[in-house]
Amino acid sequence: MTIKIFKFMIYCGLILIATSRLAFAAGNPEAGKVKFVMCAGCHAIPGYSNAFPRFQVPKLGGQQADFLLSALKSYAKGERNHASMNGTAMSLSDQDMLDITAFLSDLAFSENIDRNEVFGDPVAGKKKAKNCATCHGNKGKSSSPGFPNLIGQYETYLIHSLTQYKMGKRKNPMMTGMTAALSEEDIKNIAAFYASQKKGLSVPIE
Repeated sequence: MTIKIFKFMIYCGLILIATSRLAFAAGNPEAGKVKFVMCAGCHAIPGYSNAFPRFQVPKLGGQQADFLLSALKSYAKGERNHASMNGTAMSLSDQDMLDITAFLSDLAFSENIDRNEVFGDPVAGKKKAKNCATCHGNKGKSSSPGFPNLIGQYETYLIHSLTQYKMGKRKNPMMTGMTAALSEEDIKNIAAFYASQKKGLSVPIE
């Protein structure tokens, strides 16, 4: 085991301990379904894309509640930057966030029918993604509530996220370190691997 991976495992453990506190606060999925209407204009449309830079808006159905809650709080504080997400998150109360994330995390995975754009090689990506499995699971289904599921996520969104970490525009010390050595081709291949899974994250539509 390399020192880099060992440090990554320690980091994962610390994050798991920290995010476990969120479990004491309960969200109401039914209330969250109603409140999610303010998010539906982007996140409930299959394949919907952000205009600039162009990437598909992430699937949220079946995502980890603790991760989603952490992300919303980061947007509300301006620690993660996206104009519409910053504005939306700032308008939410703590209970709103708990309810919305409870609703989304309760949704089931679905068959992945969105594998239209392929920029990378899933086979090569599987090899490169081995270092990601400690926190994100072998196929991208994480067993730790603080780490996001990647299984079936849009390829363009994963490419965007990994590139943001590599460039330091998305702040996370460990992810910045893990992506530092990745080439553009590596990033596309890893994204293709997770996006190519037959079943995964879903789009919350009626």
